[in-house]
Amino acid sequence: MTERFGTYSRETGETRVAVEIALDGAGTAAVDTGFGFADHMLNLLAFWAAFDLKLTCRGDMEVDAHHSLEDAAICLGEAFRQALGDRAGIARVGMAKVPMDEALCEVVVDLSGRPYLVYRENVLPPVIAGEEKDLWREFFKSFAVSARMNLHIHYEYGQNGHHLVEAAFKALGLALRRAVAAYGSGRVPSTKGSLD
Repeated sequence: MTERFGTYSRETGETRVAVEIALDGAGTAAVDTGFGFADHMLNLLAFWAAFDLKLTCRGDMEVDAHHSLEDAAICLGEAFRQALGDRAGIARVGMAKVPMDEALCEVVVDLSGRPYLVYRENVLPPVIAGEEKDLWREFFKSFAVSARMNLHIHYEYGQNGHHLVEAAFKALGLALRRAVAAYGSGRVPSTKGSLD
């Protein structure tokens, strides 16, 4: 399998984002979104996925973190999809269940080319790190759509918002690590011969 590397940048009236990702990395990350909690989560994602990630975002944080995180997710998904290429020879599906103290989250991904998010959440507190909890649903939705992946996230239980979201990002990293792993004969992993 050749080196799997992707890069993507985007500039709007609300944000300026640049992303570089290497899928066959060492889990090193340099992330600066302007929102420390998001930086922590994206560092965890890179570490647990064993991706090398560089991501910078300058956004309208004087409003809130919504635009910055949504656009960062869009760019991350685009760079990730570019790095995947035609997806030949990958496992395609990955799953992980991760605890973080009292919290437990399960994530399942299918790099099918068909974007979809199922987000089962009834335990997150309304505010996490000073931002509304819906910020994270929007992040995962934007990432799934731009990466063209089927993404299921189920927060099973927990009380602490930090712990719950951290479990989700760790589980997503592990699930992606498994999904992008080399597998089989190098064929596109679909009985129909293509992914879309």
